[in-house]
Amino acid sequence: MALAPARAATDHRTLPATRWKAIKSEAWGLGLASPWIVGFLLFTLGPFLASLYFGFTNYDAIRPPVWIGLGNYQRMLFEDKHFWLSFNNTLYYTVFSVPLRLALALFIAVLLNQGLPGQNLLRTAYYMPSVVSGVAASMLWLWLFDPTIGLINTFLSWFGINGPAWLMDPHWSKPALVLMSMWGIGPQMVIFLAGLQGVPQELYEAAEVDGSGWLRRIRHITIPLITPSIFFNSVMGVIGSFQVFTAAYVMTAGGPANSTLFYVLYLFWNAFSYFRMGYASALAWVLFFVISVLTVIQFRMAGRWVYYEAGPVAGRQVAV
Repeated sequence: MALAPARAATDHRTLPATRWKAIKSEAWGLGLASPWIVGFLLFTLGPFLASLYFGFTNYDAIRPPVWIGLGNYQRMLFEDKHFWLSFNNTLYYTVFSVPLRLALALFIAVLLNQGLPGQNLLRTAYYMPSVVSGVAASMLWLWLFDPTIGLINTFLSWFGINGPAWLMDPHWSKPALVLMSMWGIGPQMVIFLAGLQGVPQELYEAAEVDGSGWLRRIRHITIPLITPSIFFNSVMGVIGSFQVFTAAYVMTAGGPANSTLFYVLYLFWNAFSYFRMGYASALAWVLFFVISVLTVIQFRMAGRWVYYEAGPVAGRQVAV
């Protein structure tokens, strides 16, 4: 009978020490994470909120900002023809580059998933261009697209084709950059390859027993089961394509005739060439809004074609 009060007293005495130990542990955790927290507040969240304010001001980074309300957005939508030109150029690049990059990355991933001799070397070779500096890659492709000594037109001349001027022709400059974008499909290929290796081999064996050919197995087994990888690559591809900058800045500077004046390049010029920091901030927020809307649309549509093992696909039969 006397043991219960003593145990209760012991628990009561040890409670403050336990609490102090937990507080000390949390303090250590916050202390170790403090460099990242301070960096996030100063260099990410701070500029993020500051740009929201500057978007409603006339600011040149030298004189104090002057509040003008929606003046920057009104000018952007109704007065600035270069805004719509840069947006249309970027939309063109997105519409053509994203599907082509996804298709090529998936095709190469399927080939590299067949157990070919030297496939590890091939995987490394296909991934290497994605780790090359954007400026270095742009200089390389600047030489490849040269209309007189470039390798692309030289190759076309072997078949009697007179190659275009590429980056010097307003009609071919954007297709040239789309073609160049397909060189860096390494990250998408790796993600597709990981998705392909997660497809159960039993499904392929059953389909082969039923007499299904290679194309039908790809269509009815491979593609449905790697839709999460396709969805991820498509979302990231759209986000990345709306931020294309380096190639246009290094190779064409927006020309010829503003045919490669992409949105982020126009934003950069307004901020660091014309010192229209307020207007550039408004451009950045419009870009953020457009990307957010497109991402939400993609997520909304994903329920119709993306299948997960723990979701609707669990009870779905794969037709072969």
